[in-house]
Amino acid sequence: MNISLESIKLGLKSLRLHALRSVLTSLGIVLGVASVIVMVSIGEGNKQSALRAIQSLGATNIIIRSQRPPESQQVGSVRRSFVAKFGMTKKDLQRLGKFVPADTIVPLKAVGSEISKGASRTTSQTFGTIPELKDSANLRIQEGGRYLVEGDLERRAPVAVIGSEIEKLFFPLSDPVGQQLRIDSRIFTVVGVLEPVGLAGGAGSALVGRDLNKDVHIPITTARLEFGDIVVRRQSGSFSGEEVELSEIYVTAPSTDEVVSMAEHILSIMKVGHPDMRDVEIIVPWELLENVRRTTATMNILLTAIAAISLLVGGIGIMNIMLASVVERTREIGIRRAVGASRSDIAIQFLIETGSLSATGGLLGIILGIGISLGLVDFFPWVASLLGWVSAEDVGIRLETQITLWSIVVSFIVAAGTGLVFGIYPAIMASKQDPIVALRHD
Repeated sequence: MNISLESIKLGLKSLRLHALRSVLTSLGIVLGVASVIVMVSIGEGNKQSALRAIQSLGATNIIIRSQRPPESQQVGSVRRSFVAKFGMTKKDLQRLGKFVPADTIVPLKAVGSEISKGASRTTSQTFGTIPELKDSANLRIQEGGRYLVEGDLERRAPVAVIGSEIEKLFFPLSDPVGQQLRIDSRIFTVVGVLEPVGLAGGAGSALVGRDLNKDVHIPITTARLEFGDIVVRRQSGSFSGEEVELSEIYVTAPSTDEVVSMAEHILSIMKVGHPDMRDVEIIVPWELLENVRRTTATMNILLTAIAAISLLVGGIGIMNIMLASVVERTREIGIRRAVGASRSDIAIQFLIETGSLSATGGLLGIILGIGISLGLVDFFPWVASLLGWVSAEDVGIRLETQITLWSIVVSFIVAAGTGLVFGIYPAIMASKQDPIVALRHD
Protein backbone atom coordinates (compact mmCIF):
# COMPACT_ATOMS: atom_id res chain seq x y z
CA MET A 1 0.00 0.00 0.00
CA ASN A 2 2.85 2.37 0.90
CA ILE A 3 4.56 1.59 -2.39
CA SER A 4 1.31 2.37 -4.28
CA LEU A 5 0.98 5.71 -2.47
CA GLU A 6 4.59 6.42 -3.32
CA SER A 7 3.81 5.64 -6.97
CA ILE A 8 1.02 8.17 -6.91
CA LYS A 9 3.28 10.83 -5.43
CA LEU A 10 6.02 10.10 -7.95
CA GLY A 11 3.56 10.23 -10.84
CA LEU A 12 2.17 13.62 -9.84
CA LYS A 13 5.66 14.94 -9.07
CA SER A 14 6.83 13.95 -12.55
CA LEU A 15 3.98 15.96 -14.09
CA ARG A 16 4.91 19.02 -12.01
CA LEU A 17 8.58 18.77 -12.98
CA HIS A 18 7.59 18.88 -16.65
CA ALA A 19 4.73 21.35 -16.38
CA LEU A 20 4.98 22.81 -19.90
CA ARG A 21 5.18 19.38 -21.50
CA SER A 22 2.21 18.24 -19.43
CA VAL A 23 0.12 21.23 -20.54
CA LEU A 24 0.99 20.74 -24.21
CA THR A 25 0.30 17.00 -23.97
CA SER A 26 -3.17 17.54 -22.52
CA LEU A 27 -4.00 20.33 -24.99
CA GLY A 28 -5.64 17.89 -27.40
CA ILE A 29 -7.93 16.65 -24.62
CA VAL A 30 -8.75 20.24 -23.59
CA LEU A 31 -9.74 21.26 -27.11
CA GLY A 32 -11.59 17.98 -27.69
CA VAL A 33 -13.78 18.36 -24.60
CA ALA A 34 -14.37 22.06 -25.32
CA SER A 35 -15.34 21.24 -28.93
CA VAL A 36 -17.87 18.63 -27.85
CA ILE A 37 -19.51 21.00 -25.34
CA VAL A 38 -19.62 23.93 -27.79
CA MET A 39 -20.93 21.84 -30.71
CA VAL A 40 -23.67 20.29 -28.59
CA SER A 41 -24.63 23.65 -27.04
CA ILE A 42 -24.97 25.26 -30.50
CA GLY A 43 -26.99 22.32 -31.81
CA GLU A 44 -29.24 22.29 -28.75
CA GLY A 45 -29.67 26.06 -28.89
CA ASN A 46 -30.72 25.91 -32.54
CA LYS A 47 -33.08 23.05 -31.73
CA GLN A 48 -34.80 24.95 -28.93
CA SER A 49 -35.06 28.08 -31.08
CA ALA A 50 -36.67 26.11 -33.91
CA LEU A 51 -39.04 24.35 -31.53
CA ARG A 52 -40.17 27.63 -29.97
CA ALA A 53 -40.69 29.11 -33.43
CA ILE A 54 -42.87 26.19 -34.54
CA GLN A 55 -44.72 26.07 -31.22
CA SER A 56 -45.65 29.72 -31.73
CA LEU A 57 -48.00 28.43 -34.45
CA GLY A 58 -49.71 26.24 -31.85
CA ALA A 59 -48.84 22.58 -31.34
CA THR A 60 -52.51 21.57 -31.63
CA ASN A 61 -53.18 23.71 -34.70
CA ILE A 62 -53.59 22.61 -38.29
CA ILE A 63 -53.14 25.46 -40.75
CA ILE A 64 -54.84 25.29 -44.14
CA ARG A 65 -53.56 27.92 -46.56
CA SER A 66 -54.61 28.99 -50.05
CA GLN A 67 -51.72 29.17 -52.50
CA ARG A 68 -51.54 30.33 -56.08
CA PRO A 69 -51.18 27.27 -58.32
CA PRO A 70 -48.08 27.26 -60.56
CA GLU A 71 -48.80 28.64 -64.01
CA SER A 72 -47.10 30.67 -66.74
CA GLN A 73 -47.66 34.41 -66.43
CA GLN A 74 -45.64 35.38 -69.49
CA VAL A 75 -46.53 35.37 -73.20
CA GLY A 76 -43.32 36.15 -75.11
CA SER A 77 -42.06 39.37 -73.53
CA VAL A 78 -45.51 40.73 -72.68
CA ARG A 79 -46.97 40.31 -69.22
CA ARG A 80 -50.65 39.55 -69.13
CA SER A 81 -53.14 41.23 -66.79
CA PHE A 82 -55.66 38.90 -65.27
CA VAL A 83 -57.67 37.93 -62.20
CA ALA A 84 -56.87 34.45 -60.95
CA LYS A 85 -59.43 32.64 -58.82
CA PHE A 86 -58.04 29.98 -56.52
CA GLY A 87 -57.84 28.80 -52.93
CA MET A 88 -60.39 28.02 -50.28
CA THR A 89 -64.01 29.05 -50.36
CA LYS A 90 -66.79 29.56 -47.83
CA LYS A 91 -68.09 26.10 -48.79
CA ASP A 92 -64.78 24.58 -47.64
CA LEU A 93 -65.21 26.37 -44.32
CA GLN A 94 -68.75 25.06 -43.99
CA ARG A 95 -67.65 21.48 -44.70
CA LEU A 96 -64.88 21.74 -42.10
CA GLY A 97 -67.31 23.10 -39.51
CA LYS A 98 -69.76 20.27 -40.21
CA PHE A 99 -67.42 17.27 -40.39
CA VAL A 100 -64.34 18.14 -38.29
CA PRO A 101 -64.69 17.83 -34.47
CA ALA A 102 -62.29 20.72 -33.77
CA ASP A 103 -62.19 23.00 -30.74
CA THR A 104 -62.09 26.10 -32.96
CA ILE A 105 -62.03 26.83 -36.69
CA VAL A 106 -60.75 30.31 -37.49
CA PRO A 107 -60.87 31.79 -41.03
CA LEU A 108 -58.50 34.49 -42.34
CA LYS A 109 -59.07 36.54 -45.48
CA ALA A 110 -56.25 38.59 -47.08
CA VAL A 111 -57.34 42.04 -48.27
CA GLY A 112 -55.82 45.25 -49.58
CA SER A 113 -52.66 45.89 -51.56
CA GLU A 114 -51.00 48.66 -49.53
CA ILE A 115 -50.85 49.97 -45.96
CA SER A 116 -49.90 53.62 -45.52
CA LYS A 117 -49.70 56.50 -43.09
CA GLY A 118 -48.52 59.81 -44.43
CA ALA A 119 -45.47 59.24 -46.63
CA SER A 120 -44.76 55.79 -45.16
CA ARG A 121 -46.02 52.82 -47.12
CA THR A 122 -45.66 49.05 -47.14
CA THR A 123 -47.18 46.08 -48.94
CA SER A 124 -50.38 44.97 -47.30
CA GLN A 125 -50.45 41.92 -45.07
CA THR A 126 -53.95 42.67 -43.83
CA PHE A 127 -56.22 39.82 -42.83
CA GLY A 128 -59.86 39.83 -41.95
CA THR A 129 -60.46 37.37 -39.12
CA ILE A 130 -62.42 36.67 -35.93
CA PRO A 131 -61.54 37.14 -32.22
CA GLU A 132 -60.82 33.42 -31.71
CA LEU A 133 -57.57 33.77 -33.69
CA LYS A 134 -55.91 35.34 -30.65
CA ASP A 135 -56.09 32.10 -28.66
CA SER A 136 -55.64 29.74 -31.60
CA ALA A 137 -52.42 31.42 -32.80
CA ASN A 138 -51.09 32.19 -29.28
CA LEU A 139 -51.12 35.93 -29.93
CA ARG A 140 -50.43 38.45 -27.16
CA ILE A 141 -51.45 42.09 -27.09
CA GLN A 142 -49.17 44.84 -25.80
CA GLU A 143 -50.33 46.69 -22.70
CA GLY A 144 -52.87 49.43 -23.36
CA GLY A 145 -54.51 47.82 -26.37
CA ARG A 146 -56.98 45.06 -27.15
CA TYR A 147 -57.70 42.44 -29.77
CA LEU A 148 -60.79 42.18 -31.98
CA VAL A 149 -64.09 41.48 -30.17
CA GLU A 150 -67.48 40.20 -31.28
CA GLY A 151 -68.87 43.73 -31.27
CA ASP A 152 -66.35 44.70 -33.97
CA LEU A 153 -67.71 41.93 -36.21
CA GLU A 154 -71.34 42.85 -35.58
CA ARG A 155 -70.80 46.56 -36.33
CA ARG A 156 -68.36 45.87 -39.19
CA ALA A 157 -66.11 48.32 -37.37
CA PRO A 158 -63.12 49.90 -39.19
CA VAL A 159 -60.63 48.86 -36.48
CA ALA A 160 -57.26 47.15 -36.78
CA VAL A 161 -54.75 45.27 -34.64
CA ILE A 162 -51.21 45.74 -35.98
CA GLY A 163 -48.01 43.71 -35.72
CA SER A 164 -44.86 44.95 -33.98
CA GLU A 165 -43.04 45.74 -37.25
CA ILE A 166 -45.98 47.86 -38.47
CA GLU A 167 -45.81 49.76 -35.19
CA LYS A 168 -42.08 50.46 -35.71
CA LEU A 169 -42.66 51.62 -39.29
CA PHE A 170 -45.67 53.90 -38.82
CA PHE A 171 -45.56 54.85 -35.10
CA PRO A 172 -41.89 54.84 -34.05
CA LEU A 173 -42.24 57.63 -31.46
CA SER A 174 -45.88 57.49 -30.40
CA ASP A 175 -48.52 55.15 -29.03
CA PRO A 176 -50.40 53.74 -32.04
CA VAL A 177 -53.57 52.87 -30.10
CA GLY A 178 -56.29 55.29 -31.14
CA GLN A 179 -54.41 56.53 -34.21
CA GLN A 180 -55.36 55.87 -37.81
CA LEU A 181 -53.77 54.27 -40.85
CA ARG A 182 -54.92 53.51 -44.40
CA ILE A 183 -55.43 50.14 -46.02
CA ASP A 184 -55.69 51.06 -49.68
CA SER A 185 -58.12 54.03 -49.51
CA ARG A 186 -59.96 52.91 -46.34
CA ILE A 187 -59.17 54.44 -42.95
CA PHE A 188 -58.85 52.15 -39.92
CA THR A 189 -58.34 52.98 -36.24
CA VAL A 190 -55.67 51.04 -34.37
CA VAL A 191 -57.06 49.37 -31.23
CA GLY A 192 -54.13 47.10 -30.33
CA VAL A 193 -50.56 46.06 -31.08
CA LEU A 194 -49.38 42.45 -31.16
CA GLU A 195 -46.30 41.50 -29.19
CA PRO A 196 -43.35 40.36 -31.39
CA VAL A 197 -43.80 36.84 -32.72
CA GLY A 198 -40.68 34.64 -32.72
CA LEU A 199 -41.58 32.93 -36.00
CA ALA A 200 -40.48 35.68 -38.36
CA GLY A 201 -37.85 36.01 -41.06
CA GLY A 202 -35.55 33.28 -42.40
CA ALA A 203 -36.87 29.75 -42.05
CA GLY A 204 -39.85 31.03 -40.10
CA SER A 205 -41.15 33.25 -42.89
CA ALA A 206 -40.60 30.42 -45.38
CA LEU A 207 -42.75 28.18 -43.21
CA VAL A 208 -45.78 30.50 -43.01
CA GLY A 209 -45.07 32.48 -46.17
CA ARG A 210 -44.58 35.87 -44.49
CA ASP A 211 -43.23 37.77 -41.49
CA LEU A 212 -46.03 37.54 -38.92
CA ASN A 213 -44.85 40.75 -37.23
CA LYS A 214 -45.99 42.70 -40.32
CA ASP A 215 -49.56 41.41 -40.14
CA VAL A 216 -52.61 43.63 -39.64
CA HIS A 217 -55.86 42.06 -38.38
CA ILE A 218 -59.30 43.55 -39.03
CA PRO A 219 -62.81 42.09 -38.50
CA ILE A 220 -63.61 39.61 -41.27
CA THR A 221 -67.05 41.19 -41.73
CA THR A 222 -65.39 44.56 -42.36
CA ALA A 223 -62.96 42.92 -44.79
CA ARG A 224 -65.80 41.46 -46.87
CA LEU A 225 -67.79 44.69 -46.82
CA GLU A 226 -64.93 47.04 -47.73
CA PHE A 227 -62.76 44.92 -50.01
CA GLY A 228 -64.81 42.05 -51.45
CA ASP A 229 -62.98 38.96 -52.68
CA ILE A 230 -60.66 40.44 -55.34
CA VAL A 231 -57.22 41.75 -54.35
CA VAL A 232 -55.34 43.75 -57.02
CA ARG A 233 -51.52 43.90 -57.08
CA ARG A 234 -49.99 46.63 -59.26
CA GLN A 235 -46.49 46.10 -60.67
CA SER A 236 -44.58 48.09 -63.34
CA GLY A 237 -47.65 49.69 -64.88
CA SER A 238 -49.64 46.46 -65.12
CA PHE A 239 -51.79 44.64 -62.61
CA SER A 240 -52.61 41.16 -61.48
CA GLY A 241 -55.61 40.27 -59.44
CA GLU A 242 -56.40 37.43 -57.06
CA GLU A 243 -59.87 36.30 -56.14
CA VAL A 244 -59.54 34.33 -52.93
CA GLU A 245 -62.46 33.94 -50.56
CA LEU A 246 -60.37 32.60 -47.66
CA SER A 247 -56.57 32.81 -47.35
CA GLU A 248 -56.02 30.65 -44.27
CA ILE A 249 -57.99 28.54 -41.82
CA TYR A 250 -56.70 27.64 -38.35
CA VAL A 251 -58.16 24.37 -37.08
CA THR A 252 -57.44 23.62 -33.40
CA ALA A 253 -57.51 19.96 -32.37
CA PRO A 254 -58.55 18.93 -28.82
CA SER A 255 -55.07 17.50 -28.10
CA THR A 256 -51.73 16.76 -29.74
CA ASP A 257 -52.66 13.06 -29.88
CA GLU A 258 -55.43 13.88 -32.36
CA VAL A 259 -53.52 16.35 -34.56
CA VAL A 260 -52.13 13.92 -37.14
CA SER A 261 -55.36 11.94 -37.56
CA MET A 262 -57.39 15.17 -37.79
CA ALA A 263 -54.99 16.52 -40.43
CA GLU A 264 -55.58 13.40 -42.54
CA HIS A 265 -59.34 13.86 -42.09
CA ILE A 266 -59.08 17.51 -43.16
CA LEU A 267 -57.08 16.50 -46.24
CA SER A 268 -59.86 14.15 -47.35
CA ILE A 269 -62.45 16.89 -46.83
CA MET A 270 -60.43 19.50 -48.72
CA LYS A 271 -60.02 17.14 -51.67
CA VAL A 272 -63.78 17.35 -52.23
CA GLY A 273 -63.42 20.91 -53.51
CA HIS A 274 -59.75 20.71 -54.51
CA PRO A 275 -59.06 17.23 -55.97
CA ASP A 276 -55.46 17.90 -56.98
CA MET A 277 -54.67 20.14 -53.93
CA ARG A 278 -52.65 22.47 -56.17
CA ASP A 279 -54.16 25.62 -54.66
CA VAL A 280 -54.38 24.49 -51.03
CA GLU A 281 -51.59 23.62 -48.59
CA ILE A 282 -51.92 21.97 -45.17
CA ILE A 283 -49.32 22.79 -42.49
CA VAL A 284 -49.16 20.65 -39.34
CA PRO A 285 -46.85 22.29 -36.74
CA TRP A 286 -46.90 19.14 -34.57
CA GLU A 287 -45.38 17.08 -37.38
CA LEU A 288 -42.81 19.82 -37.93
CA LEU A 289 -41.94 19.66 -34.22
CA GLU A 290 -41.33 15.94 -34.42
CA ASN A 291 -39.25 16.35 -37.57
CA VAL A 292 -37.12 19.04 -35.91
CA ARG A 293 -36.54 16.83 -32.88
CA ARG A 294 -35.42 13.91 -35.02
CA THR A 295 -33.26 16.04 -37.28
CA THR A 296 -31.53 17.91 -34.46
CA ALA A 297 -30.91 14.67 -32.55
CA THR A 298 -29.14 13.28 -35.62
CA MET A 299 -27.18 16.51 -36.09
CA ASN A 300 -26.11 16.51 -32.44
CA ILE A 301 -24.77 12.98 -32.82
CA LEU A 302 -22.91 13.97 -35.98
CA LEU A 303 -21.45 17.14 -34.46
CA THR A 304 -20.41 15.28 -31.32
CA ALA A 305 -18.74 12.54 -33.37
CA ILE A 306 -16.78 15.13 -35.36
CA ALA A 307 -15.69 16.95 -32.19
CA ALA A 308 -14.77 13.62 -30.54
CA ILE A 309 -12.08 13.09 -33.20
CA SER A 310 -9.97 15.70 -31.41
CA LEU A 311 -10.29 13.57 -28.24
CA LEU A 312 -8.85 10.65 -30.19
CA VAL A 313 -6.01 12.84 -31.44
CA GLY A 314 -5.40 14.03 -27.87
CA GLY A 315 -5.25 10.44 -26.64
CA ILE A 316 -2.71 9.52 -29.33
CA GLY A 317 -0.64 12.56 -28.30
CA ILE A 318 -0.62 11.38 -24.69
CA MET A 319 0.48 7.89 -25.71
CA ASN A 320 3.25 9.31 -27.88
CA ILE A 321 4.62 11.50 -25.09
CA MET A 322 4.40 8.71 -22.51
CA LEU A 323 6.24 6.30 -24.80
CA ALA A 324 9.00 8.88 -25.15
CA SER A 325 8.93 9.32 -21.37
CA VAL A 326 9.50 5.57 -20.90
CA VAL A 327 12.71 5.78 -22.91
CA GLU A 328 13.75 9.00 -21.19
CA ARG A 329 13.22 7.57 -17.70
CA THR A 330 14.64 4.09 -18.25
CA ARG A 331 17.35 4.57 -15.61
CA GLU A 332 14.76 5.87 -13.09
CA ILE A 333 12.66 2.76 -13.71
CA GLY A 334 15.70 0.55 -13.16
CA ILE A 335 16.53 2.23 -9.84
CA ARG A 336 12.94 1.86 -8.62
CA ARG A 337 12.91 -1.81 -9.56
CA ALA A 338 16.29 -2.31 -7.82
CA VAL A 339 14.98 -0.92 -4.52
CA GLY A 340 11.91 -3.17 -4.52
CA ALA A 341 9.22 -1.64 -6.74
CA SER A 342 7.13 -4.25 -8.52
CA ARG A 343 6.06 -4.20 -12.16
CA SER A 344 2.54 -3.20 -11.07
CA ASP A 345 3.95 -0.21 -9.14
CA ILE A 346 5.74 1.01 -12.26
CA ALA A 347 2.60 0.53 -14.35
CA ILE A 348 0.46 2.38 -11.77
CA GLN A 349 2.86 5.32 -11.76
CA PHE A 350 2.59 5.77 -15.52
CA LEU A 351 -1.19 5.24 -15.50
CA ILE A 352 -1.51 7.90 -12.80
CA GLU A 353 0.41 10.31 -14.99
CA THR A 354 -1.74 9.67 -18.06
CA GLY A 355 -4.96 9.66 -16.02
CA SER A 356 -4.03 12.94 -14.34
CA LEU A 357 -3.17 14.50 -17.69
CA SER A 358 -6.48 13.48 -19.28
CA ALA A 359 -8.60 14.34 -16.22
CA THR A 360 -7.00 17.76 -15.84
CA GLY A 361 -7.39 18.34 -19.58
CA GLY A 362 -11.04 17.32 -19.29
CA LEU A 363 -11.69 19.82 -16.48
CA LEU A 364 -9.94 22.62 -18.37
CA GLY A 365 -11.89 21.65 -21.49
CA ILE A 366 -15.19 21.88 -19.59
CA ILE A 367 -14.32 25.38 -18.35
CA LEU A 368 -13.21 26.46 -21.84
CA GLY A 369 -16.28 24.91 -23.52
CA ILE A 370 -18.73 26.57 -21.14
CA GLY A 371 -16.93 29.90 -21.51
CA ILE A 372 -17.01 29.76 -25.32
CA SER A 373 -20.68 28.67 -25.36
CA LEU A 374 -21.68 31.60 -23.16
CA GLY A 375 -19.44 34.05 -25.00
CA LEU A 376 -20.79 33.14 -28.44
CA VAL A 377 -24.18 34.60 -27.52
CA ASP A 378 -22.74 38.14 -27.44
CA PHE A 379 -19.59 37.63 -29.54
CA PHE A 380 -21.18 36.06 -32.64
CA PRO A 381 -23.27 39.14 -33.68
CA TRP A 382 -20.15 41.34 -33.46
CA VAL A 383 -18.07 38.94 -35.57
CA ALA A 384 -20.90 38.47 -38.08
CA SER A 385 -21.18 42.25 -38.51
CA LEU A 386 -17.39 42.65 -38.76
CA LEU A 387 -17.15 40.02 -41.50
CA GLY A 388 -20.12 41.46 -43.37
CA TRP A 389 -22.38 38.41 -42.85
CA VAL A 390 -25.12 40.75 -41.59
CA SER A 391 -25.58 44.48 -41.83
CA ALA A 392 -24.99 46.80 -38.91
CA GLU A 393 -28.73 47.28 -38.33
CA ASP A 394 -29.20 43.51 -38.14
CA VAL A 395 -26.44 43.04 -35.59
CA GLY A 396 -29.11 42.21 -33.01
CA ILE A 397 -29.21 38.71 -34.51
CA ARG A 398 -27.99 36.35 -31.81
CA LEU A 399 -26.61 32.85 -31.90
CA GLU A 400 -28.49 30.84 -29.31
CA THR A 401 -26.62 28.24 -27.28
CA GLN A 402 -27.82 25.89 -24.57
CA ILE A 403 -25.31 24.03 -22.43
CA THR A 404 -26.40 20.48 -21.60
CA LEU A 405 -25.31 18.49 -18.56
CA TRP A 406 -24.98 15.26 -20.53
CA SER A 407 -22.41 16.79 -22.91
CA ILE A 408 -20.25 17.86 -19.94
CA VAL A 409 -20.47 14.50 -18.17
CA VAL A 410 -19.98 12.38 -21.29
CA SER A 411 -17.08 14.45 -22.64
CA PHE A 412 -15.26 14.31 -19.29
CA ILE A 413 -15.75 10.55 -18.92
CA VAL A 414 -14.60 9.97 -22.50
CA ALA A 415 -11.60 12.27 -21.99
CA ALA A 416 -10.51 10.51 -18.79
CA GLY A 417 -11.14 7.12 -20.36
CA THR A 418 -9.19 8.08 -23.48
CA GLY A 419 -6.16 9.04 -21.40
CA LEU A 420 -6.26 5.80 -19.46
CA VAL A 421 -6.75 3.63 -22.54
CA PHE A 422 -3.90 5.26 -24.43
CA GLY A 423 -1.73 5.20 -21.30
CA ILE A 424 -2.00 1.42 -20.80
CA TYR A 425 0.50 0.52 -23.51
CA PRO A 426 3.26 2.91 -22.30
CA ALA A 427 2.64 1.72 -18.71
CA ILE A 428 3.02 -1.92 -19.74
CA MET A 429 6.19 -1.10 -21.69
CA ALA A 430 7.64 0.66 -18.65
CA SER A 431 6.79 -2.21 -16.29
CA LYS A 432 8.48 -4.73 -18.60
CA GLN A 433 11.85 -2.98 -18.39
CA ASP A 434 14.60 -5.32 -17.13
CA PRO A 435 16.06 -3.65 -14.00
CA ILE A 436 19.67 -4.65 -14.80
CA VAL A 437 19.44 -3.38 -18.38
CA ALA A 438 17.65 -0.25 -17.18
CA LEU A 439 20.40 0.54 -14.67
CA ARG A 440 23.02 0.33 -17.45
CA HIS A 441 21.04 2.80 -19.59
CA ASP A 442 22.66 6.24 -19.96
